[in-house]
Amino acid sequence: MRVTTGLDRLLSEPSVLTGRSFGLLSQQAAVNAEMRPAHLALTSAGHRPDRLFAPEHGYYGVEQDMVAAADTVDPLTGCRVVSLYGDSEDSLRPAAESFTGLDLLLVDLQDIGSRYYTYAATAVWAASVAREAGCEIWILDRPNPLGGVVVEGNLPECGYQSFVGAFLHPVCHGMTLGELALLELEVPAEQHPDVATAEGVRVWPLGGWQRQQTWPELGRPWVAPSPNMPSYETAAIYPGMCLLEATEVSEGRGTTRPFHLVGSPEIDPNHLAEALRQLQYPGLEVVPTYFRPQFQKHAGAVCGGVEIIVKNAAVAKAYRFGLQLLMTLRQQLGDKFQWRQAAYEFVADRPAIDLLTGSSVVRRAIDRQDCQSLTDWCDDFAAHEAAFTAHREPYLLYSESG
Repeated sequence: MRVTTGLDRLLSEPSVLTGRSFGLLSQQAAVNAEMRPAHLALTSAGHRPDRLFAPEHGYYGVEQDMVAAADTVDPLTGCRVVSLYGDSEDSLRPAAESFTGLDLLLVDLQDIGSRYYTYAATAVWAASVAREAGCEIWILDRPNPLGGVVVEGNLPECGYQSFVGAFLHPVCHGMTLGELALLELEVPAEQHPDVATAEGVRVWPLGGWQRQQTWPELGRPWVAPSPNMPSYETAAIYPGMCLLEATEVSEGRGTTRPFHLVGSPEIDPNHLAEALRQLQYPGLEVVPTYFRPQFQKHAGAVCGGVEIIVKNAAVAKAYRFGLQLLMTLRQQLGDKFQWRQAAYEFVADRPAIDLLTGSSVVRRAIDRQDCQSLTDWCDDFAAHEAAFTAHREPYLLYSESG
């Protein structure tokens, strides 16, 4: 069965927008069935947005990670574009004045199903401010590329919330953006079984999507939602490989294979590959290699390392693999292994690895090369995963049978 998005459903009855003054929080990957981005498809249907809101990377995904995007004017529609990723933490939440003159906010963002990916925080925070400013919220739902069944990882401890860990979710939460927004805006799905407006929030649901479906089963082309997310396979390993952002080891940014390449000038590719193979993680393979990043970490230098190959994303435990990869890098590099010291997503008083993992346990275990402490911590995931699976239940819109 063909999967239709919330945008496709809205475009099938565009008259509901007649007389509405609306803003659109979206970006270039939010395409309709004819591969037209949301703002262009809506404009062609006779309903040009009054205002566009852009997440991290800007509306067209031009900017790299942690690069501020300025307010601008969209060259294709003439719409004013309000950036929700500027040069300070305050810029991550829109000012109430941004919604002046609007009575509706449409949210259409392609999330990738990982706690670190910042679009979910942007969607919920913008929706919260817009609702307080008197706007109705319509979320145009899209599939979670990782599916809606697998939940993996720990819940963050109190005090570790940030832009890359805004919510008390496991690293892989198994929810669509529509479901996640209902949970965080505290609007249980059971309050609107026909997806009618409830408490000012409406989700335009997917059609034909079943929770167990991952991206390759959808029959939809992949459009990169951000500059370093070029494929579904990248999204599948991102829950583990993003952890490298908290180190001085390259995660492959500045190459054509971000998050698939891991390395630094000090690493012996064969030694690293052999150590990782001994971990025996199903669904993943490693190939020893060399690469030269063109920007960011080790720009211009030849790095030894490995390329991560996704053989079967359905069985890969990417987060657990990423944690073990960090321990292996610490063992291989010794004192040359370094954590990121610079501020991370505007936070300077806590290490980036603590923000990503939601705890200081991983950092302390790796600093001591204490493999058992890390293993024990991972063993606790099952309780976290079960608790979250139960907590999310009232907010789910889709079943495993469609």
